[in-house]
Amino acid sequence: MRVEIQLNYILKSVYKNIMNSDQLSENEYAGGFTTYIQEAGNVNLIEELEISLHDFIRFVQNIPMDKFDYRYAEGKWTIKDIIQHIIDCERIFAYRALRFSRGDKTPLASFEENDYAENTNANGRSIQDLLTELSAVRHSNLLFYKSLSEEQLKRIGTASNNPISVRAMGFVIIGHQKHHQKVFAERYL
Repeated sequence: MRVEIQLNYILKSVYKNIMNSDQLSENEYAGGFTTYIQEAGNVNLIEELEISLHDFIRFVQNIPMDKFDYRYAEGKWTIKDIIQHIIDCERIFAYRALRFSRGDKTPLASFEENDYAENTNANGRSIQDLLTELSAVRHSNLLFYKSLSEEQLKRIGTASNNPISVRAMGFVIIGHQKHHQKVFAERYL
């Protein structure tokens, strides 16, 4: 127990200086990523990856059951579709971060989110199954981000024709999820 407490203290002190969104430099992100980084707010990356997951799960569990398959307009996604979209995007964002953290300089293409949404079985799944998958993906990404050195976190690659650092991509994960949580509150409930 004492070793675990000491290790947590060391990890927090190591990440304290390099993991807050307000410490990102202007060259670490551009384009559409800016919106999600701003949506994440001035937070600690590691802490917020965990906190925002728990907040999201608690929020979704309080949504009435009859709303999960609701569409506020024809052609719009259901809440289940959006949760699957969050999962898919987090996997893609984490994959990009992994490649950049390992020094891969290959520019990574955009993806068409509607094509992904049309090729899922989100509405055939239970809400608990979707939230369990989101939790598993997030916990994997938490371990990934905790494993990175300061140098790896600051590495920059190109995704969707825009520069982005590994650590900025982590804030994109948080901001993207928060964006959709706001959409739920504004358009679905």
